[in-house]
Amino acid sequence: MTIQTDSRAALHELTNLLTEIDDRWAGPEWNLASEDDIVGAHRNLMHLIEGAVLGNFEADPRRPVFRRIVSPWRKFTGDNGDAIYYDTPVAPEYEYIVRGKIDGAIYTSLTVELNNQDGSMAKATGGVVNDTQFDVDSSGAYELRLGGKPAKRNWLELPTGASRITTRHYYEEDTCVAADSTVDPKPVIAIVGETSPPSPPSDETVAAGIRRTAQFIRSRTLEMLPMANSDVPPFVSKVPNEFPPPIVPGDFGLAAIDAHYSMAPFVIGPEEALVLTGRWPTCRCANVCLWNRFQQTFDYSNRQVSLNRKQTKANPDGSFRMVIAHRDPGVPNWLDTEGRAFGIVFWRFMLAEGDVETPQAEVVPFASLRGPN
Repeated sequence: MTIQTDSRAALHELTNLLTEIDDRWAGPEWNLASEDDIVGAHRNLMHLIEGAVLGNFEADPRRPVFRRIVSPWRKFTGDNGDAIYYDTPVAPEYEYIVRGKIDGAIYTSLTVELNNQDGSMAKATGGVVNDTQFDVDSSGAYELRLGGKPAKRNWLELPTGASRITTRHYYEEDTCVAADSTVDPKPVIAIVGETSPPSPPSDETVAAGIRRTAQFIRSRTLEMLPMANSDVPPFVSKVPNEFPPPIVPGDFGLAAIDAHYSMAPFVIGPEEALVLTGRWPTCRCANVCLWNRFQQTFDYSNRQVSLNRKQTKANPDGSFRMVIAHRDPGVPNWLDTEGRAFGIVFWRFMLAEGDVETPQAEVVPFASLRGPN
């Protein structure tokens, strides 16, 4: 006779969810119509499963640990080859100390995510502090306090609903730091005050962990409508090859509220290319990257699928010209499509000063590219 537990019920809920995702999300209901689309959906799902278990199954705000969110082999919700991200569960009734090192990053921040303690994708942010707002010593070390008594510096409020802290560490190097195993700016976090050892795992705690894992996966699949069928933030364009003006996202969930974003799909034929022109603003750091339809970066470990300011060859007047193409056009600033006719172009500009110029895009014959830049 099978022993019935709540953990078994939760596990069955998870397996049923995965079946529903395969039946619905990986199919026509989400505008997936080709074999490549289905394969991409299943790959994305496996990345989500790994991220869900890593970040949510054993999550406990009384014993927080920063874990890396995305990596070259675990990509979801808009990752970036020029950045390393960590997160950890927190709760507003506690106070924490965070210690870390800048480790060569040119932008570091901590953001409070709200109301996602059940594994859901955060719908809003509750505050951010970046490295202009906390003290960094000569060795690059810093210490912050989260929650508790307010302070003018080196402190971040944990408002009602605070459930996770996301850290962002942005770099501008010749290669993508996210693929470099020697780069590790991981901070450490400790709760202030004594806490007793946790109780051994129980039916209740294991079932709760499985359900958090399931909700993480559900919120990033069945609860996310296809971009073509949903309302999108104003920094997102539904029109291929046409970018909206870069803007700050406000308290949009999982966004950096001190960044400007602009995003649009690209569509180019086999003998076409997309030429991007623009100018980097005065800002702390900036980059552009290519995603697939599931908001996963293309292969930055082996291809040039993103460009930061250091990697970009600028024109004498400071402007740039980039080329999205299926093969090397023999000109500077090539972004490799991996042979994909469709994808997403995403721009980030961190701590920009003044208005940010909107990048322009033009589809051209591939054969017209060879020649003077």
